[in-house]
Parts: sequence; C-alpha cells; structure tokens
Amino acid sequence: MDFAYDARTEELRERLLAFMDEHVLPAEQLAGEQRAALESPWQTPPVVEDLKEAARGLGLWNLFFVDEHGRPGEKYGAGLTNLQYAPLAEITGRSPQLAPTALNCAAPDTGNMELLAQFGSAEQRERWLEPLLAGEIRSAFAMTEPEVASSDATNIATRIRRDGEGGYVVTGRKWYISGAMNPDCKVFIVMGKTDPDGEDVRRQQSMVLVPRDAPGVEVRRAMSVYGYEDHYHGGHAEVLFHDVRVPADHLIGEEGGGFAIAQARLGPGRIHHCMRLIGMAERAIELMCRRAVERSAFGKPLARQGVVHEWIADARVQVEQLRLLVLKTAWLMDTVGNRGAHTEIQAIKIATPRAVVRIIDDAVQLHGAGGVSQDFPLAELWAAARTLRLADGPDEVHQRSLARRELKRHL
Repeated sequence: MDFAYDARTEELRERLLAFMDEHVLPAEQLAGEQRAALESPWQTPPVVEDLKEAARGLGLWNLFFVDEHGRPGEKYGAGLTNLQYAPLAEITGRSPQLAPTALNCAAPDTGNMELLAQFGSAEQRERWLEPLLAGEIRSAFAMTEPEVASSDATNIATRIRRDGEGGYVVTGRKWYISGAMNPDCKVFIVMGKTDPDGEDVRRQQSMVLVPRDAPGVEVRRAMSVYGYEDHYHGGHAEVLFHDVRVPADHLIGEEGGGFAIAQARLGPGRIHHCMRLIGMAERAIELMCRRAVERSAFGKPLARQGVVHEWIADARVQVEQLRLLVLKTAWLMDTVGNRGAHTEIQAIKIATPRAVVRIIDDAVQLHGAGGVSQDFPLAELWAAARTLRLADGPDEVHQRSLARRELKRHL
C-alpha cells in the first residue's frame, strides 16, 4: 500500500482541519452552555445545527457513505474509500461529541445507513435511509441486552414472532441503545430471534425496523457511562418492547439473516471507532504537551521531568503504530473486502482502545485535578475510549477469535 494520502484526501483534510479550528473546537463550550438552557438535555443545541449547515456547505457531509451505486455528492456521500476516509475520521475524533454529528458521520447512524443501503428494500431505503442521509432524523441499533451475555450474539433473547401473514410481534428488553434518547430518533433496528429452536444458532436471529412511536415501545431510562450521559449522541437508553407489532415489510433482508447482517454492520463500525480513537489520542498528546510547558513543579517545568518525557514519547510511538495498522486495515477492506480484512479489523479493535485509554490516562495524570474535572475534555475522552473496549465486542471475544484463526494454520 502507498502510505501517502492521495490528492483528494489531502484536499478534504485541509478543508476539515480548517472547519475544526474555525467552527467545531470553538463551539464546544457554547454547546454545553446552550444545552444547560434547553428544556430537555436530550435536545440538540442550536449550535450543532449551525455546524451541520456549515459542514454541508463545505462539502463535508456523509463522508463515510458510499451507496450501492457509488454515487458521490452531498446527498449520497463523498464516495470515499476506507483508506481515504480514515484520516478524515481521525480528525473528527479530536472532538468526538461534536464533529461526527456535524458531518452526519456519527454512530450509530453511520452503521444503520450502511446496513439499510446494503440490505434494506427500496421502500425501507426511501422511508428511513433518505432522511438519515439528509440529517433530518436519527436512529438507533437495538442489540445489547441486560439479561444475557451479549458478547455472544447467539444469546439474544428478544423475540420477533411471526403474527400470521400480517407482520411480526417484537417482545424484549434492550439496554445501552445509543441514540435512543434523542427526540429526533425515529426508528430502531432491532435484532431478535425469529427461530429460537433452530438447529443453526447463527440462523435463529433476524432484524426488523421498529418506528420509535410504535405502540408498545418504551424508552425507559438513560444509561450513564462512568457518569456521563453522552447527550450529543442521544444517550444510551434502556428500551422495552411490549408486544410491538410491525408489518411484515419491516423485516430487513430475510428471516434468519440477522447474525450475518450484524457482522456486516459491525466491521466498518469497528474501524470507524478506531479511526476516531486515534484523533482522541492526538488531542490528549497536544493537551499533555501544552500542560507540560505551562506548568512547573519542584523547581522546573513539567516538560523537563523525565517521567513526562516517557509519557509523551510512548504516546507518540503508540499513535504512529496504531495509525499504520488502521490504514493497513482500511486498505485491505478496500482491496480484499471486510472478510479478507477480518484479522486486521480484530487487531485494531483490540489494540486501539487499549492503547488510547493509557495515553489519555497519562494526560489526566499530567493535568492533576484538572484532568478529572469538567474544565478539560480528558475525563470524558477517557470514558469514551474505555467504553470502546466493550462496544462492538469486548477485547476478549476478538482475542479468542483471532487466536483461533492463528492456531488453525498450525493444526
């Protein structure tokens, strides 16, 4: 692979970096102030809508998305490859609460849009994908459950029962459903079992589209993450489905196809998270360096303390290693497909959150009490990075799968 960014990527990088410096980073404090004045903390601060309008005007909209026809443009995305999108997603990771949303590149909508584009019917794409691409609505992906070990997706207990020829009835309890608290969230993609007694445990699951306002949908409460409620992404909710009826045409793909669809959705989502994590690490390094040159302790600047040198040097080495692995993974996804890049996708999902947590933790340590306060973004960055050691599959699941693949070559 060529390690240099191509001309289009460089042009978009320059445009996006300017957008971050001129619009996004200065808006972080204002967004918090506006949110405090809203009737509900789940409403979107006005400045976020301003950022979305500005991003669209600059052609920084739906950068992640390529539809089945590969059409670029404001509506359908920039038509970028994974390798082209990687450095752009990294930049948005410097402000993970605002930047992805401003560009309409925020989870869980990104994965849901890709899922609908790949597996949705023409009617489903018209009703849900088009307004998602336009940034008019938000969505949620309902997979994780509190009563089973959801790291094994075959454990999922939610039932999607066929109701004659008229449709399906959804019954179950989900939690940590990202985006569900946002009042603009209009649809859930729900994974559950249509054939709980089927011989093939990976063909028991299906996915259906459930409108948020369907009778029987109860968004019970917001789940916090280390005390943070993640308002900008619409929170993480506990959601109950009380015999919710949906028409048969709300099924995505075919019955029994839910597990395969989930795997197809989560692969790109994992690399997007890792791209943004690198941006989070870069911001932590920048904050660490600024703090080190501004503060003194025991008679000399922190920048002259040996342990600080170790933290900064180790962080730079780790970020450069992670970036190369993520770029290789993106290149493989473009050239041999997601299945061909399976090992690398798992490798970055294991390595990146783990390393970035350590980098941010060192930055917190350097900032002292300020590092755990609301006056710096480090505590919230740490919480987000630590959560990504669980989201989209915990470290141990990916380690198990990757190790089995390695051992298979020697058995």
